[in-house]
Amino acid sequence: MLPPLDRRLPLAILPTPLEAADRLGAALGMEPGALWVKRDDVTGLGGGGNKARKLEYLCADAVDQGAGVLVTGGGPQSNHVRMTAAAANRLGLACTVVIAAPRPPVLTGNLLLLELLGAEIVWGQEGPMDYEAVEAAIVGAAERVADEGRRPYPMPIGGASRVGALGYVRAAAELREQAGAAFGGPVEMVVVADGSGGTHAGLAAGLGDFGAVLGVDVGARTDLDTSVPAKAAEVAAHAGLDGPTGELRVDRARVGRGYGDATAECREAVLLAARTEGLILDPVYTGKAMAGLVAARHDGVIGPATRTVFLHTGGTPALFAAEYASWAGDG
Repeated sequence: MLPPLDRRLPLAILPTPLEAADRLGAALGMEPGALWVKRDDVTGLGGGGNKARKLEYLCADAVDQGAGVLVTGGGPQSNHVRMTAAAANRLGLACTVVIAAPRPPVLTGNLLLLELLGAEIVWGQEGPMDYEAVEAAIVGAAERVADEGRRPYPMPIGGASRVGALGYVRAAAELREQAGAAFGGPVEMVVVADGSGGTHAGLAAGLGDFGAVLGVDVGARTDLDTSVPAKAAEVAAHAGLDGPTGELRVDRARVGRGYGDATAECREAVLLAARTEGLILDPVYTGKAMAGLVAARHDGVIGPATRTVFLHTGGTPALFAAEYASWAGDG
């Protein structure tokens, strides 16, 4: 049997580019060559995004188990849900997804793409659902699929299982190799959006150091302080690595009123990235992560010469959701 890190199905275009962001860095008072962007928004699958890395492992596990239906869930603008539906189509599997809200009158953004991909959608019937309610609904949907005589493969929100997080253990090795050429040394800080926390956990496990990753909480779950370290230890053990050392870093100040709330500082960060680098971020995940990077630079957590990588996890379709239609303009 292949070791865990080798058991994957190729779904993503890899390696993704590591691009210099000197104009953005200059706007933040950083030295030339200090700030880079890891372009996991261009993985290709179903419109691109970081979940392709996790789905390579999750889908391999599903196929190994003889599953015929991928079952998962998330918020209305979940990139993971969209990309799971795309992966299912690539592999000839069915897909059932739970959406944590009632069906809107018009489908836009990721929801429009989800319908285009043809997944079975289970809508929240009693208003918005919290993280735990969606996880429970995923289990319920998988049980229904099994009762229908089909074999489900349930995935947690964001693909944040020890299997899914292997994708970012592998990404950490990819980044380490690229950083050697870009920096002539190791990355000192990776900034990433923290939704389910699986990407953060995989990176910390792969880099071997919690201190090298700054997760920016986007409001998807309340237990990142415990869930990320637990998942990082679990995935490190699964990959045959020592657990990461150092202290967990999570910026909890960018959430605003909750998941999907497009804050003013998020908008400012999105505009800054677009107008310095032509880099398109989104209001749910990467915009808040960039706001976290801006704040970390302002507060001195990231210095002018700190070798920093912003992990662009994708999410562009959310910009075309109805609730954000006029959000990014100048007023």
